[in-house]
Amino acid sequence: MAKLSPSRQKAIMRKYSDNVKYLMMAASICLIVFTLPKQAKFRYEYDRGRIWTQKDLLSPYNFAILKTSPEIENDQQAALRSVVPVYQLDSDMGQAQQEGFKNDFEIKWHDAGINDRKKQSYLLEGESLLKEVYDKGILSLNPKYQQSQQNYPITILNKNVATDRNTADVYTKEKAVAYCNQQLSNRKDIDKTFLLDLIQNRLQNNLRYDDKLTSRLEKEVLEGLSQTRGMVQKGEVIVAKGSVINDAIYQKLESFKKAFEDNARVNGDRRLVLLGQFLLVSIVICLLVVFLYLFRRDIYDDNRLVCLILLVVTAMLASLSLAIRLQLPNLYYIPYCIVPIIIRILFDTRLALNIHILVILVAGFFVPNSFEFAYFEITAGMVSIYSIKNLIRREQFLISAVIITFGYFLSFLGISFIREGSLTTIDWMDFVPFVVSVLLTLLAYPLIYLFEKVFAITSDITLIELTNTNAPLLRELAFTAPGTFQHSLQVANLAENAIFSIGGNALLVRAGALYHDIGKLENPLYFIENQSPGFNPHDKLSYEESAQIIIRHVSKGIEMARKANLPEIVVDFIRTHHGNTRVDYFYQSFLKNFPEKFVNENIFRYPGPIPYSKETGVLMLADSVEAASRSLREPDEKSISDLVDRIVRYKLNQDQLKDSNITLKDIETIKTIFKRMLMSIYHVRMDY
Repeated sequence: MAKLSPSRQKAIMRKYSDNVKYLMMAASICLIVFTLPKQAKFRYEYDRGRIWTQKDLLSPYNFAILKTSPEIENDQQAALRSVVPVYQLDSDMGQAQQEGFKNDFEIKWHDAGINDRKKQSYLLEGESLLKEVYDKGILSLNPKYQQSQQNYPITILNKNVATDRNTADVYTKEKAVAYCNQQLSNRKDIDKTFLLDLIQNRLQNNLRYDDKLTSRLEKEVLEGLSQTRGMVQKGEVIVAKGSVINDAIYQKLESFKKAFEDNARVNGDRRLVLLGQFLLVSIVICLLVVFLYLFRRDIYDDNRLVCLILLVVTAMLASLSLAIRLQLPNLYYIPYCIVPIIIRILFDTRLALNIHILVILVAGFFVPNSFEFAYFEITAGMVSIYSIKNLIRREQFLISAVIITFGYFLSFLGISFIREGSLTTIDWMDFVPFVVSVLLTLLAYPLIYLFEKVFAITSDITLIELTNTNAPLLRELAFTAPGTFQHSLQVANLAENAIFSIGGNALLVRAGALYHDIGKLENPLYFIENQSPGFNPHDKLSYEESAQIIIRHVSKGIEMARKANLPEIVVDFIRTHHGNTRVDYFYQSFLKNFPEKFVNENIFRYPGPIPYSKETGVLMLADSVEAASRSLREPDEKSISDLVDRIVRYKLNQDQLKDSNITLKDIETIKTIFKRMLMSIYHVRMDY
């Protein structure tokens, strides 16, 4: 089979990229719909303390009113109190202990020093007491049943014959010892200490608590409890328009909702429910892709990025579905804000907000009190996006978490005031799920790192790491080519301030500026900023050779950047920072010294391409302006202003900025910033 060339492979990929995109959309829709709970959606939203603003709600059929959780709990406790614990009688225990008493008596009698004539009376008295105690029964009290008083009723089973007794009518070991002690105290002719010690050693429980049987009785009682109280008849008014939803009405609505869902589960068509979910999810996914097509065409054309976005959306909705299936106590435990944070860091603010709203719209169909849910999560998502608009430091994640928590708290207070109308009745434990959700949101940090590696995306966090001057390439640049390193720092400051003013990614510009000249590491002394006074290696080279060495720092920089695994978005700055301009010094020198020779202009021209974003365009201007400013002999306000105007005008005349999306207004802003900063660098006193 013939092997396709790389260009042919790319052509095929471009041809079928839309088909791949549609396939990913279909897969995402199917996965989301597959995981969502398949049940009909109850159409009414309600809560305690609200006013019913809709028309009178009439019951379409008979249904039972469910008991509240406290009512069920009270019934269960009352039912459990009615269960009498069961004790099994060990009928052989008494006889065995009496035989053991006789043996112990015979062994210890010889050493007791008591008159042998009293032996029989001692033996009879001990046997009599043991028989009396075991006939009555010995047990250990169970604290579980000692609620209001020490003793409690019990059922004694003797060979499956049940007898109702009370623990007051039987002995514990302590009570048995006390009884024997009292009886022996009345016998003056008996050594109480000797006999009581023997009896005490032979007191064992002959009534054993039967936990298994008692638990079975408790289970049967609980299973027999009714979960309902009363009925609502067909046609009866459940709630009238304008009524305040009190506890009784709220419970009727809850019961109606349960009856509706049960009825829909039995009589409803699951295929129509599935179709409804498919339509709703399809609309959301299509709106998302349309947004990408209209406003972020760069992402739309990259199936790798589309796959990442669909993966994040699908994973969040699948997590919600899993939480519903597991019957999580509160669905606010789920970190919904993790989606806008990930999208904001990896892409931009508009896309993050758009995706977050679409995710919450779908989730709202499957959570209780969907309007309140939407308010909580949309506002929290907006807060999370705004709080990390410019990610410069890692601790901004923690600061963002605190701000999101505060936003949740204000929303929680506002909704609680509307519900309760009182501060004292607010259950502050209801706020705990929001705190847990914010803590789980911090998982965005490792997830961003994972997505960066898997999908080859460069986030602001990576750019922060790249701009650290202790990075290997920058450290080598500072050591090998200190002049170039200082030039790069100045360019970074100029470009960063300019892009911040006209709108753009300041972190990206700074990273690109720091690395744009790393190709000069190959031959640092061939660049004027690294040369010592009186020494110029270009003096020994032809103009063409000198131009090629200068131009080669671009291709060499690209090679070094890729070897160091720098992101392609940073490599773009190296590739475009000279565009396709000429190395004019050597070009003009060649024309001046060899006017009769034919000159191939391409020898003196950078390969390009020209800048194709605001960020790369601003870097080109900052690089040229900073390099040219070093040639000023006496920098003052006029010379710096003329220099900046001349450099910018030259780049415009050479069509270097036509693809960079920089407006004329942006150009004026950039020029103003460059002039002000260069005057500050060269300590020029401005005229006022």
